Amino acid sequence: MVGGSKSAVYAALFGNMAIAISKLVAALFTGSTSMWAETYHSFSDTLNQILLLIGIRTSKKRVSERHPFGYGKEQFFWSFIVSILIFGISGFISLERGIVSLLDLQLHQQIENMTINYVILAISSIFEANALRIAFFSFKKTIEGRGDRLTFSTVIDEFKESKDTSVLTVLVEDTSALIGIAVAALALFLTEVTGNRFFDSIGSIMIGFILMAFAVFLAKENKELLIGESISRRDYRRINAIVSKIPEVNRIISIRSMYLAPEDVLIAIEVSLVDNLDTDSIESVIDNIENKVREIIPYADPSKIYVEPERDSSSSIRNRYHQHLRK
Repeated sequence: MVGGSKSAVYAALFGNMAIAISKLVAALFTGSTSMWAETYHSFSDTLNQILLLIGIRTSKKRVSERHPFGYGKEQFFWSFIVSILIFGISGFISLERGIVSLLDLQLHQQIENMTINYVILAISSIFEANALRIAFFSFKKTIEGRGDRLTFSTVIDEFKESKDTSVLTVLVEDTSALIGIAVAALALFLTEVTGNRFFDSIGSIMIGFILMAFAVFLAKENKELLIGESISRRDYRRINAIVSKIPEVNRIISIRSMYLAPEDVLIAIEVSLVDNLDTDSIESVIDNIENKVREIIPYADPSKIYVEPERDSSSSIRNRYHQHLRK
């Protein structure tokens, strides 16, 4: 998945860099407020891809004494920073420029060289659509990898449950970019037809609100992962069902989990076992539970799956097991 994340980010990086320069040229030649908003958007997206690549790279640092579970959450941190930049730079500046233009006395001044804007927007849509295609392919691969069919429902579910914040960010950015291009094109068309730059200003304001809305969504998703988001409800139910079927398991007391990186998860399962199990049997059950968990989540590291045997009665299997380990 990391390779897929990098491919999606690199595709978005080079595409946004070319798009940003093209939009800047168009904005300078035409003076369109909507095109300036799109220019800020694309330059911000270019910076965002660089930050995502930093996150992917730093998340691979080796574990240390101070960070015994590694640096996987670096990806979540940098993706959170990206969401703030989308909101603070792209969204706010687009909104501010649109409002200033709306209040300008030169509102009825005609935009020149309108064809340049249309050509740049058309080229931009092609680049953005290609970057979105690459990111969506990585998304699709994840869905099909677990045996699900690619449907609208599974795509929405994966979008909600995905922990790969790099691909998720690229998907959000490219989707918002395509919507922004459509808004800018419509605003320019209405401005050209009416001769009134009111529509161009409104286009910039709408682009600002669109970017802010997507940024808030991304910030929320990354915040949940930073503070310790658990496995998906789907995986929770599957683990609960498969472990409950183990004959030696009376019941599952708790399943606690936390993502340390997109494909690095900590899972702690507390189970009540049947009576009269010796130490070897307990160890066998624990191994079986760990294997069952890895059937559901193949990338789970066995060293980060913790199984705690408990007893509902006053006597404790756990104490017997721990005494055996200390021998």
